[in-house]
Amino acid sequence: MVSSTEYHIPVLLQECMEGLNINPEGVYVDATFGGGGHARKIYDSLNEKGILLGFDQDDDALENTWKAANFHFVKSNFRFIQNHLGLYGIDKIDGLLADLGVSSHQFDVPDRGFSIRESAPLDMRMNKNGQITAADVLNNTEENDLYKLFRAYSDIINLGKLIPNLVHFRLSKPFETTKELADVAKMSAPKNKENKYLAQVFQAIRIEVNQELDSLKDLLEQATKVIKPGGRLVVMSYHSLEDRIVKNYLKRGSFEGNIEKDFFGNVIKPFTEITRHPMVAGEDEITMNSRSRSAKLRIAVRNEG
Repeated sequence: MVSSTEYHIPVLLQECMEGLNINPEGVYVDATFGGGGHARKIYDSLNEKGILLGFDQDDDALENTWKAANFHFVKSNFRFIQNHLGLYGIDKIDGLLADLGVSSHQFDVPDRGFSIRESAPLDMRMNKNGQITAADVLNNTEENDLYKLFRAYSDIINLGKLIPNLVHFRLSKPFETTKELADVAKMSAPKNKENKYLAQVFQAIRIEVNQELDSLKDLLEQATKVIKPGGRLVVMSYHSLEDRIVKNYLKRGSFEGNIEKDFFGNVIKPFTEITRHPMVAGEDEITMNSRSRSAKLRIAVRNEG
């Protein structure tokens, strides 16, 4: 068994637990089980009447599960949570935790193709059974659509250099490895900012492969349906695209940030944030776990109705 510490160090663990405000007899969902660090802490806060369901689409996460009558692991993308809860006869839950993005484990296994530091197959699938790989995206996406992809999923501003270089490379041979992608992307990277630039390139392709932002929107809409009034939603994001979606939905009730008000001028939205601004890791945690540096934690309570 791979320990959760080796697999993935849980970020802002105590803050997440406080945000969930756990009822020992409640029903909870960890939408991103991964190494099981957050999930185990939730489970240890429950009694025999409490129930925890852990969701993860990655086969590797199975290694971190445990056997218990009131714990269920569901191998699925979190965008299908409502359907799976129904299969367990669960209509409403007391809280949901989502720790978004790629786990440390997925970054650290070279063959998964997530890291800019290794030469590996261009994969980037969070679900190993997914049909579309990063190589498919790079080799088969039309040039105009590549521009749209990088505009939507990155902050890269010199696409006029990056995209022609990508297209020129694949004319002679298809992309196969992360090193090939990194080498081509470096040609357009600003001096002394190569790693940040490559991270943006890899991020955009990864989001497309896994349809991460669409899945996040599906998760938030389903959370609205399954979390009972007074229940908690705890979401941790690691880049501005994710955080903007979560922020808009919690503060304004829409992904785009549009506001609809009722007769009395109150914003119509399903959740109310517990804290006005996202929580971030302190220096001690960042020193122990560099991944926590970019984490933004938002906590909200489900409104009535």
